[in-house]
Amino acid sequence: MLNSLLSKCRWVALGLVSSAVLVSCDKLLTPDFNTDVAELRGGAYTLDKDHASLIFEINHLGFSTFIGGFDDFEASLDFDPENVANSSLEVIVNMDSLDVNLPEFEEELKGDNWFNVAQFPQAIFRTTSYVGAGEGEGAHVFVGDLTMHGVTAPVTLNVVFNGGGRNFLTRSYTLGFEASAEFKRSDFGVDRFTNFGVGDDITLAINVEFQESSE
Repeated sequence: MLNSLLSKCRWVALGLVSSAVLVSCDKLLTPDFNTDVAELRGGAYTLDKDHASLIFEINHLGFSTFIGGFDDFEASLDFDPENVANSSLEVIVNMDSLDVNLPEFEEELKGDNWFNVAQFPQAIFRTTSYVGAGEGEGAHVFVGDLTMHGVTAPVTLNVVFNGGGRNFLTRSYTLGFEASAEFKRSDFGVDRFTNFGVGDDITLAINVEFQESSE
């Protein structure tokens, strides 16, 4: 029993040491990383598509939350750390990149009864105004126009600035964000089966990195 206890203690100690080493390495690899928005670098940024995800969630008949995403989208950011209200964001989503891990269902969703990708190949979001600081460190709230399925309507975007610094892999100054938004798909004319248990409310979860534009 004593040997077992000593073994557990060794593993705990090793875990604590490993965590400390990882933290130290993180500081060594990105020594200028900063979570203070006011200390970040302003200017034009473009999306790092290798480190970006756009996920949606929708209620499925009350049984579960159905999850999907879009694999191909572009985004550009004009960032002003001294006055976040002056920042602006544009996102262009290729609707044909819909991914729900069910190829046949993907084709159905891209068809006329749902997103009608042939007629409306892109969804576009552009910020239009700044609401103010959100809850928590680095949180801010923006409103923008979402154009999807031929309809444009306002959507609120809740953004959290994770921080910024020079990425040691790309050598580019990088900003990291996570964001969320909620809207009703029926507001954009995609209302099939909303009366039969398929959720109307869409929740978006966005995690992205932006690299300082070289232009």
